[in-house]
Amino acid sequence: MNGHEGASYTLIRDLPAGDRPRERLRDFGAHALSNAELLAILLRTGSSKESALAQATRILARFEGLPGLAHAAFAELCAEKGLGEAKASQVKAALELGIRVASSSPDQRPAVASPEDIANLVLAEMSLLEQEHVRVMLVDTRNRVMGIHEAYRGSVHTTAVRIAELLREPVRANAAAMVLVHNHPSGDATPSADDIRMTKALFDAAALMGIDLLDHVVVGGGRFVSMHRLGLGFPRSTSDG
Repeated sequence: MNGHEGASYTLIRDLPAGDRPRERLRDFGAHALSNAELLAILLRTGSSKESALAQATRILARFEGLPGLAHAAFAELCAEKGLGEAKASQVKAALELGIRVASSSPDQRPAVASPEDIANLVLAEMSLLEQEHVRVMLVDTRNRVMGIHEAYRGSVHTTAVRIAELLREPVRANAAAMVLVHNHPSGDATPSADDIRMTKALFDAAALMGIDLLDHVVVGGGRFVSMHRLGLGFPRSTSDG
């Protein structure tokens, strides 16, 4: 950072003034800071062996970014080295405030009118994940994204994925529609037979709840496949055109 990459700093106050997160926020604005720097400001202090910035970087790597951190259980955060209840509370409170700001500004929410719009929101991050993740994108009546929630992490197959779990957040948020997104760590985005079966089961169950399943997008190797566009797991009448 600014020519100091080779140096080792235990405390943020030992960093050159131009590299300290709080000073950088003051001088350049919060948008100029990385996720790790913003998290370091929340943590305030590190430990005798690592700075708050190093701690923040480690925690983000451990939970695979902000989405994973947002969905982590409070107990998981408390168990993380160097956190504890006070810091875990600060992190969860800040993340919840961000979620509430996004949900209270509907005109600023991104709209999804095509598989490309969906992929633009998830492709870069989900292509890098080393495990399978299943996420549910909530959509309102104007096709604006209300939020993206992680439903599963790990091996994904029809015996493991509970359809009721995929519908939990859409029902709770009273979403008009939803999109299922998941990644193939192998790098091959081709939908599997299990993907097709899961899509069909979810489409039918969502319809009973009055929720439209708009698409199931599979990500892998920096590319994506729209199962709706291919008519995989969707009734033919909803995938034509």
